Amino acid sequence: MATTIAGAFNTFKSNLQITDLQQDTVSTRQQNVRSAVEGELTILSSFLTGSYSRKTMIAPLSEADIDIFIVLHSQYFEQNGQASLLDRVKRVLKKTYPNTPEISRNGQAVTISFTDFKVDVVPAFNRNGGGYLIPSTYGGGSWISTDPKKHVEISTQKNTAHNGDLIPVVKMIKRWNRMIDWYFSSFHLEALAWNIFEGVTISDFSSGVRYFFDKGRSYIGSPVYDPSGYGGNVGRYLDTQTKIDEAVSRFSTAFTRAKNAEAYASQGKISDAITEWRKIFGDKFPVYG
Repeated sequence: MATTIAGAFNTFKSNLQITDLQQDTVSTRQQNVRSAVEGELTILSSFLTGSYSRKTMIAPLSEADIDIFIVLHSQYFEQNGQASLLDRVKRVLKKTYPNTPEISRNGQAVTISFTDFKVDVVPAFNRNGGGYLIPSTYGGGSWISTDPKKHVEISTQKNTAHNGDLIPVVKMIKRWNRMIDWYFSSFHLEALAWNIFEGVTISDFSSGVRYFFDKGRSYIGSPVYDPSGYGGNVGRYLDTQTKIDEAVSRFSTAFTRAKNAEAYASQGKISDAITEWRKIFGDKFPVYG
């Protein structure tokens, strides 16, 4: 419960946190998964990637994916072997987790669906010139150049530039995305936020998310290239005008509600303002009182 907008957003921020106990569970689980692969394949390195490593993962953990990057020896590389590589990793994991309900090939990863959360294992190779190559089985198969370590560096740098306020805003945006059934790619929204808040001061969380929704209406239809520097539009899944129009509509609805919430707050109608914010963020945003 909250009686001020600032207090409500601070509570909201806390409600999106993964607990210390959950972090301990993630740490143990990912170490076990990495050990399982290392016992069967020659591994050059392995590390956590994705929103967990960028500190932008949101609760509940049961709806989250933990991404593990496994850099393999080049002996396993085949020019057209994306699917066979993922299948090989899948077979390795099934040896260690024979009773796990589901271990499946999933585009660029092998997904282990544990009862409490999912783990995505992404096999990769060192790339000549830097970064990594990861397999994609979409569209007949390809190798994608990327560098998730660079993504972590960028996230950390930009959050520091915003005095620690950018990551909480990104997590709030991800909660909105959850409320609209994950219409957007999580990383797409994160990279979009990096662009939108470049050179902008986040004075408070309420105006920060309203500003994102406002600018996002015009930004969402344009390409957002992988900030690691290897090209590729991370918003390429919005590949038709119909999808782009729907994306703009989602942003416009959120912006209108955020604008209404700020108007109510300026009139001292805190309860009405909180009701509007809850339309955007759902029950993770506290009620008035």
